[in-house]
Amino acid sequence: MRVAAILVAAGSGSRFGADQPKQYSIIAGKPVVRWAAGCLLPFVERLQPVGDPAQLGAALTGLTHLPIVPGGVTRQDSVRAGLEALAPFAPEMVLVHDAARPFVPGHIVPALLAALLRVPGAIPAVPVADTLKRATGNRIDATVPRTALFRAQTPQAFRFATLLALHRQHATLPGLTDDASLLEHAGLAVELVPGAEDNIKLTFPEDLVRLERVLAPAMVPRVGTGFDVHVLEAGRPLILCGVTIPHALGLAGHSDADVGIHALCDAIYGALAEGDIGRHFPPSEATWKDADSARFLIHAAGRIAAHGGRLANADITLICEQPKITPHAEAMRARLAELLGVTPSQVSVKATTTERLGFAGRGEGIAAQAVATILVPA
Repeated sequence: MRVAAILVAAGSGSRFGADQPKQYSIIAGKPVVRWAAGCLLPFVERLQPVGDPAQLGAALTGLTHLPIVPGGVTRQDSVRAGLEALAPFAPEMVLVHDAARPFVPGHIVPALLAALLRVPGAIPAVPVADTLKRATGNRIDATVPRTALFRAQTPQAFRFATLLALHRQHATLPGLTDDASLLEHAGLAVELVPGAEDNIKLTFPEDLVRLERVLAPAMVPRVGTGFDVHVLEAGRPLILCGVTIPHALGLAGHSDADVGIHALCDAIYGALAEGDIGRHFPPSEATWKDADSARFLIHAAGRIAAHGGRLANADITLICEQPKITPHAEAMRARLAELLGVTPSQVSVKATTTERLGFAGRGEGIAAQAVATILVPA
């Protein structure tokens, strides 16, 4: 069978209440619409997206699809636009899928296509399990029998020529909320195949939490520690955790000697079992002379992303008698969070002294220790 799919992504998502259409919300690092497209691509020869070309095109970058066609005023208009765009390719079967459904369990599409060998249309559906009440305002009028009632889902599957003809014939038929309704209106058979509770349509903000549980991979924690120390000397700026601190002395080192960032990088590399900062940025290389240590932390954050992980939290302790760290701690947290691409609530910066013992107590240098907790796919 020649199978095509229409990905309907033109809706405004008014019930979702966000500042952008719900299909562009991010779940587990990807837009919802991109997840939805990925569910269709293994089963189709052609994918026809319908929606805003700029925004939808950006969300689908790198995926194989036909040129995006703009959506219409109604869902019916958008589906018809997708059908007309597919007409020159004359597919035998077409799937119509809502961009707000990012997870389609693997059994659904094969069951739909098998049903089209018997009937002109098929949809996934799940039986209504809850007791249904009809009400006026907040007062119950009656209990509605739930026997033989189902909740319709997408993708819905149709013989292409049939669905195109019905959309052309009934372009203004009111009250249609899905494409199966067109076949019902025409008296054509539509078969139900088992849907899935995990085939969740993103409608309200709380649905994001449910979808995160379905789509986000199981994560396990990894913990790394880091320690670094640098000598204080005259003639250099004092940079700690990405913030320049007014002080008579600075830290000596091949780079800018930011002891806080160096310790944190080592903690991240350690959690990922990727050695230490010297392995990635050897002090023997002139490239890194007087380098901004922000570059090192950005690289460490990139290594987290490369593992498919995310930073849960980072905790840095600066060990020195002078300068006082507390007045600068919030600026340090903000800067580290910016470099790591996380929120300041995930970063802690604090300080302690050695009660005037040792090199730190004598004001000869500053040390730092760090702990990073990273979540990576199991």
